[in-house]
Amino acid sequence: MITIMTTGGTFDKIYFDANSQFNIGDTQVGRILEEGNATVDYTVEPLLRKDSLEITDEDRQLICDRVTASAAKQIIITHGTDTMAHTAKALAACDIADKTIVLVGAMQPARMRVSDAPFNLGFAIAAVQLLPTNIYIAMNGKVFHHDNVTKNLAAGRFETLE
Repeated sequence: MITIMTTGGTFDKIYFDANSQFNIGDTQVGRILEEGNATVDYTVEPLLRKDSLEITDEDRQLICDRVTASAAKQIIITHGTDTMAHTAKALAACDIADKTIVLVGAMQPARMRVSDAPFNLGFAIAAVQLLPTNIYIAMNGKVFHHDNVTKNLAAGRFETLE
């Protein structure tokens, strides 16, 4: 069984107006997997409802504690993209040796008609089942090791550090 822990981020954003005012809404994970006719066994565990720029060290410790306490060996964490790499590195310091952890996010909210969220989540579902134990980021068809990734703001994508 895969445990999907949600923290908010663009994945679950709700925009209210043209000035980009937003809130973090209920997670869209279950809806996406239902629409995709996913047959994998999973549970969803909401942890936070925050933009990743608002995630604190205390929040990262909460994520670490919940991942450590989880009986699941395969864990996906939905996370905002701005600080996703920071959280992945923080998880690496938590001494979690027996689990495969994949962080995933979206550049466009899942509620929008055009969004990368469904693709990214499906990709993360496949990645967490196939990768060896470690901590990864899965975005837009690529998997990155937690200590070798950066977000390229100008290009709007994740890249391997050079």
